[in-house]
Amino acid sequence: MSDCDVVTERIFDAPRERVFRAFSDPSILARWWGPDGFTNTFKVFDFEPGGLWKFTMHGPDGVNYPNESVFSLIRRPERIEFDHVLGTPFKAIFAFIEQEGKTLLHWTMRFPSAETCAKLREFVTHANGENLDRLEEQLVRMDGRTPP
Repeated sequence: MSDCDVVTERIFDAPRERVFRAFSDPSILARWWGPDGFTNTFKVFDFEPGGLWKFTMHGPDGVNYPNESVFSLIRRPERIEFDHVLGTPFKAIFAFIEQEGKTLLHWTMRFPSAETCAKLREFVTHANGENLDRLEEQLVRMDGRTPP
């Protein structure tokens, strides 16, 4: 980890393939991506290296946040990387690590400078936690259980 990185980790009680699918299937991803209260409209989701992911996050405050990223690496079911190219640039790196039937998700957001990272660290850490709470609820639904 460097001064340019924000790292978030969580263990999910779900097999790695299911967690990877929650990231790679746009109909599932759109249901949980983003902090609490956000919804998404996906315009393009070309899930392959060099493919574009273009969408709008709709905030609970009524503000729309356009996003555009380019996938740089996809290794099923163990790794996804993309470059966020609209607004504040960053590289997102997701590693899906099997752990006795569960999945450790290791998520790195790499910013272009330590200064940018320091400015966004608190916000990003909180938002990523909410994002992973929503993923956890989605994984429970995918398993046929009712979220708590």
